[in-house]
Amino acid sequence: MTRRFPPPWIVEPIPGGFKVRDATGHALAYVYSRPIAVNAGVANVLTSEEARRIAEDIAKLPELLRKLESPPSAESEPPFAV
Repeated sequence: MTRRFPPPWIVEPIPGGFKVRDATGHALAYVYSRPIAVNAGVANVLTSEEARRIAEDIAKLPELLRKLESPPSAESEPPFAV
């Protein structure tokens, strides 16, 4: 049985990072971080800004996959040289 994770995927701040969840509320990914860059470096983890950007990129996946699956339009094709 294939599971579906309907869009939109949403980024939600949580203590210590960010959570990505689908339209039904199912948690898809957790990205952990430290708010202070020095502490993140010492712990060898992401800063909050890095974690937020990664979580937002994960949340964009359904949109990107939809673009890859759709056939290219005539407008997007490069013109032919004559």
